[in-house]
Amino acid sequence: MNEIKDFNYTTPLELFKEKKVVKICAPMVRYSKLAFRKLVRQYECDLAFTPMIISDSFIKSLKARDSDFTTCKEDRPLIVQFAAKNGKEFADAAEIVVPYSDGVDLNCGCPQRWAMAEGYGACLIKKPELVKDMVNQAKSRVSNGDFTVSIKIRIHNDIRETVDMCQKAEKAGVSWITVHGRTKEQRGQPVNFEAIKTIKDSLQCPVIANGDINSLEDVQRIAELTGVNGVMAARGILQNPAMYSGYDNTPLDCVQKWLDISTSLGTHYRCFHNHLIYMLERVLPRAERRIFNALVSSSAVMDYLKEHLGI
Repeated sequence: MNEIKDFNYTTPLELFKEKKVVKICAPMVRYSKLAFRKLVRQYECDLAFTPMIISDSFIKSLKARDSDFTTCKEDRPLIVQFAAKNGKEFADAAEIVVPYSDGVDLNCGCPQRWAMAEGYGACLIKKPELVKDMVNQAKSRVSNGDFTVSIKIRIHNDIRETVDMCQKAEKAGVSWITVHGRTKEQRGQPVNFEAIKTIKDSLQCPVIANGDINSLEDVQRIAELTGVNGVMAARGILQNPAMYSGYDNTPLDCVQKWLDISTSLGTHYRCFHNHLIYMLERVLPRAERRIFNALVSSSAVMDYLKEHLGI
């Protein structure tokens, strides 16, 4: 990783001051890597997150750092999300990425059993004092005043618990809080936007809404409904990386840009193909999707796109 200083861009803190609603690409395991971040930045995505990185292995292993975190000068503003379970671990990880990013985010929302069993993710929402300490330690370790320390959470069944945790984090100096409007037990249930509004109304720091954001219309509707400072999309932006630019479905020029970016970065075939499967989900008829999804090589994908979509 080489320190990057020669690229002019708007920092996250400036974004929240300048924009009514900051549009964000979520941290997604396997998906929100450099190539995809470069793509969505061409379609009005203001801020992008890395996938969740396990802080312990990141700190201890150079190989893990090189594998988990790649960036470039155009990949800004950038937030690195970590799974951590104590303040020292989180602060150590933050210190490593300061020269290459604009902030770190503590994952307090991953509902997967393995993560919670290890002390990561959504289990942290039951430990507000620990979260407060982790934010505190990361903030105190970094001298750069523009470098942000944020958290991403799920909600409790009792929203008062969530508000209490968020207020503790705010007192510790958290830069902003992203709220996924479901509990750790919920998966496909509707997002609780009323809970997000309650949290927003209880805090002074910026609040980001996450969950069920699949179009630019959703962005505007949810921002008006909750009063949040930004929105974060995951599956919606996977299906349509141009979503924030107002496209209803992935435009063909976006597919072409993905081919160019992913090829130039040497993206692994499975990642390259899976992104296209998502992008073309609402573009190709079902029978054609079955054929496309079964392709097993980059050359077969290129041939298919040229023949069927003229790309």
